[in-house]
Amino acid sequence: MATLDFSDRVVIVTGAGRGIGRAHALLLASRGASVVVGDLGSSIDGSGVEGDDPAADVVAEITAAGGKAVACNADVSTEEGARALVDAAVSAFGGLTGVLNNAGIVRAAPFDQVPDEEYQRHLDVHYFGTLRVCRAAWPHLLEARAPRIVNTISQAMLGNPGMSHYGGSKGAVFGLTRNLALEGLATGIKVNAIAPGAGTRMAEAAADTLSPEIMEYMRTALLPEHVAPVAAYLLHPSCEVTGEVFNVAGGIVNRLALVNTVGIHDPGLTVETVAEQFGQIMAITPEALPQLVAPAQMPVS
Repeated sequence: MATLDFSDRVVIVTGAGRGIGRAHALLLASRGASVVVGDLGSSIDGSGVEGDDPAADVVAEITAAGGKAVACNADVSTEEGARALVDAAVSAFGGLTGVLNNAGIVRAAPFDQVPDEEYQRHLDVHYFGTLRVCRAAWPHLLEARAPRIVNTISQAMLGNPGMSHYGGSKGAVFGLTRNLALEGLATGIKVNAIAPGAGTRMAEAAADTLSPEIMEYMRTALLPEHVAPVAAYLLHPSCEVTGEVFNVAGGIVNRLALVNTVGIHDPGLTVETVAEQFGQIMAITPEALPQLVAPAQMPVS
């Protein structure tokens, strides 16, 4: 097929100074996109700024290769930071066609040792950061051709030891993604998400929750460069899906979907019925389909 071109695209990438975000920015710029490289340079747990300027480093790398990029040291967890990212895109490149919400923090700890403040901080960066950047970008995306948003969630939302605060906040981003996809249907804004896996410094921060074998595999086989092509495609005008989530790691890409089982239908439901039919309620195999006669107003799909 023809090489997908991004030369008329202007994309904000948050958390783009290192790891997966950097890979996103470099790939998009190499395909012709104008990129706002957003990164505050914060520590991995979000407790402070580490003093360097990774966004500027990535911009220098892009421009040295002949690409177009500007840096923005904005805090996505604030309204001001979200607006600064959008203003940078409009000021430098005249508009905005896409947003890639990648910024994140992580700190592993057992559930009973995580204070409320830690939950709030993860929500501020992951959920409210995504929300605020999307909200600031939305008016400009409404005016763009084939506007696209890609959010970043995590398999941790489905469960991971020591990650209740991180996984919970990523689950909130999943819910936001699905709802924004519906909001965008009438306007052409497509909103999807990726759940990436790579051996980045965020993965290292969660090393205590994973086996040494898994960590070594992540460091050597799951590279940020494996993730970026999927996000880039979701940002391209030719991609028409919306409201979808994709697992991406080490060259493996698959769709993550929630399902309703066939279950049971019993207007006289009792506790005992639930107990007796619990296997049927749980069953997701095709063999379960003939066992249920559903009311006409409740089609089985």
